[in-house]
Amino acid sequence: MSDPKLSWEGSKYDPKPGQPELPPQLAEFSNKTTDQVLEELNRLPFFMTKLDETDGEGGENAELEALKSLAYDGKPDEIALNFKNQGNDCYKAKQYQNAVIYYTKGLEVDCVDDEINKALYLNRAACDLELKNYRKCIGDCKQVLQLDEKSVKACYRAGKAFSAINQFEEAKLITQYGLMIEEDNKELKSLKESIEKKEKDLADLKKKREEEQLQRQMKQTVLDNSIKLRHIEVVQTRDTPEMLRDAKIKLEDPKDYQSQLIFPALILYPTIDEFDFIAEVSELTTPLEILEMILNRPKEWFLDPKHKDFNVKTLNCYMETTSGGLVKIGKKIPINEALMKESPKVPLFDNSLKLFVVPKSKESEWISQWNKSTALQSRIQH
Repeated sequence: MSDPKLSWEGSKYDPKPGQPELPPQLAEFSNKTTDQVLEELNRLPFFMTKLDETDGEGGENAELEALKSLAYDGKPDEIALNFKNQGNDCYKAKQYQNAVIYYTKGLEVDCVDDEINKALYLNRAACDLELKNYRKCIGDCKQVLQLDEKSVKACYRAGKAFSAINQFEEAKLITQYGLMIEEDNKELKSLKESIEKKEKDLADLKKKREEEQLQRQMKQTVLDNSIKLRHIEVVQTRDTPEMLRDAKIKLEDPKDYQSQLIFPALILYPTIDEFDFIAEVSELTTPLEILEMILNRPKEWFLDPKHKDFNVKTLNCYMETTSGGLVKIGKKIPINEALMKESPKVPLFDNSLKLFVVPKSKESEWISQWNKSTALQSRIQH
């Protein structure tokens, strides 16, 4: 036996004799689909699940306009109070932007009740404090104090806003004024202390930064003078190698211009198109010491045919001159002797030592291919 089933598809309400007829509003739905009925119901304020601004044909929704007008139904003080209450509900829900809208609408009503207006300004100030609209908060607190010169809450909120934008004198004045009204107010006392602490902390930070800046300037002056006293030139190139973009020359003792200059070194092997980078070398370092450092490699490196002639005895060192030429550097003399020599003048490039290392077997060929014009074009002219 099959289970009985209820059947409603296609059924309509057909009143029998003595039964009530459909109300006129619902009778018009009798020949419409469920979706059409729901769409029509949504246009009635009681059933609304979403706002419908039109009458379905592009015009106004009269019912909705009537519903909206209810917000302004009553005396000005009643309307303003209603907006205040709605704003308060939004504030409690932390919907500060919406709360501001309601408080503003309340103020636009031109209510003559100072207590309501004071509350609207004060509450809007609280929202703007949360939204970090500090100047708007201060403006509303001023309005409150014009209505009630003894409003401690207005003093507190204005004090917080002034402090937030680092206007400490104004912040201290308004909190002190509030404490004259209510000397035992704990919130104002705490705010006054926090303002004074913040002001002191920022003043200390500013002083520290100024001292650090002065120290940096003094160290830079000592460094600049040290380089000038040594007659060392520094040249900048157009395409600075990436590892040299942040290269710095420094003194071993930043306060002593006679201490050693320290700088990075770029060691180039032009005949095999390779290079090494040393983060720091002293001006008193010799090319021989640099060669011994860079040739301290695994045996496998020397087994490569192109590294066959790479040993201290078979390598010579060169530096580029300010005129674009080359000068051979003695392997046992300190680097600063080459840098301080007036002629030929050898500079630092991009705040770094630039040393060419060439096997003696390929020295003549490499020198013959050197192009002064190309070397000069790579530099930034001052």
